[in-house]
Amino acid sequence: MLSIVIPTLNPGPRFGAVLSALVGGAVEGLVKEVVVADAGSTDRTLELAHEAGCKVVETPPSRGGQLIAGAAAAKGDWLLFLHADTVLSPGWTKAVTDHVARFPDKAGYFRLRFDDASSTARLWEKGVALRCRVLGLPYGDQGLLISRVQYDEQGGFPDWPLMEDVEFVHRIGRSGLRLLDGEAVTDAEKYRRDGWVARSARNLVFLTAWGMGTDPKALAKRYD
Repeated sequence: MLSIVIPTLNPGPRFGAVLSALVGGAVEGLVKEVVVADAGSTDRTLELAHEAGCKVVETPPSRGGQLIAGAAAAKGDWLLFLHADTVLSPGWTKAVTDHVARFPDKAGYFRLRFDDASSTARLWEKGVALRCRVLGLPYGDQGLLISRVQYDEQGGFPDWPLMEDVEFVHRIGRSGLRLLDGEAVTDAEKYRRDGWVARSARNLVFLTAWGMGTDPKALAKRYD
């Protein structure tokens, strides 16, 4: 029923935990396949993917393009797009099956949680929840569950290296999105490294620039 699509490019040691949450006896009967759309990783990504029984698709570097290629290779009736540093919490399978059964015409996303015990992380999570509730704007690190029918009707992701997730959920619209009863636990290292305020402000600057018409490819060069 479900194909999980993960774009990768040297995601690091956390990728093993990501895969562990998606394969094995606990998810048998739900997950048809895990598709890893890799853009030239030189770490253990491909080794881990093959060990976990994933289908591997090799693509040029571009997260939007990788998502497109992964979706094209997927065979499931439903697609779950997931970042390579996002670990789904226990119980995510029930959240997915409930959504599929009750809301087949909507896309779903998980509550964001950072792998950080600080009060700052809890505050940022509340801010993300508010953004999703008011603006209907979950980001890719919250996962995106969508039926193949709806994905095709919407035209899929744009082939952009950045902002591809924002553009796609914006096209789906707030009324077409639903919060799933589960958590996507995301790596907070970049926030700890750059500072929570500085990193968030930087993200907002890029989001604003894209909203004002800046080419995502130009933004990606500045982002890197």
